Amino acid sequence: MVEIKGLEKFGPKDFVGYISSTVFLGGCNFRCPYCHNSDLVLRPQTLPTFPMEYFLDFLDSRKGWLEGICVSGGEPLLHEDVETLLALIKERNLLVKIDTNGSFPSRLEALIQKRLIDQVAMDVKAPLERYPEVAGAEVNGDDILRSIDIIKNSGLEYVFRCTVVPDLVGAEDIEKIGLLINGAKVFQLQQFVPVSPLDSDYAEKKPYSKKDIQELARIAKSHFSEVRIEGV
Repeated sequence: MVEIKGLEKFGPKDFVGYISSTVFLGGCNFRCPYCHNSDLVLRPQTLPTFPMEYFLDFLDSRKGWLEGICVSGGEPLLHEDVETLLALIKERNLLVKIDTNGSFPSRLEALIQKRLIDQVAMDVKAPLERYPEVAGAEVNGDDILRSIDIIKNSGLEYVFRCTVVPDLVGAEDIEKIGLLINGAKVFQLQQFVPVSPLDSDYAEKKPYSKKDIQELARIAKSHFSEVRIEGV
């Protein structure tokens, strides 16, 4: 069974519009230098695991109050047995939101077809040609494109997100990402948080100002029905 490495009992920002909690699964196939979940990504085995019985008891104790669970990471679709976890959540008539980096399109599609997912948030790290640099790993661009297509045509609520980092992800990248996922309903710019990043150099990097991020949002607005800003 997939191991839960974190539980935020009330996580309203992760599943907007619903009374929700967030679970964090360990491990990731990306190594984004600015990621602030370094232990979860690099050393999940050093983190305590929440017993499944504890998690299910938690869900059952909030029956009639809790509406949804956001399953995040790391990269939750890295785990072949994530389906079992989602099924246990759905058995309790709860909504499920998945946070993903889009590198496992077949697993994503299968879970959607089995109606185990109600909402998706996909992080689009950069234009495809810059993924190795920004994601810190070799990435199959076709997998990213396929996941984008699956999500856009899923009929589910979704959001595409991009963390904007000075000197790494900027205006030109946002324009290219806009072209890459043009026509998507919702795009969200996320503020970089210089706390415990994978690459310690990023702890010294100053995030974009509110004015700078608003300018990036202006660039994105020609491609999307709605552009959101998170963390500013």
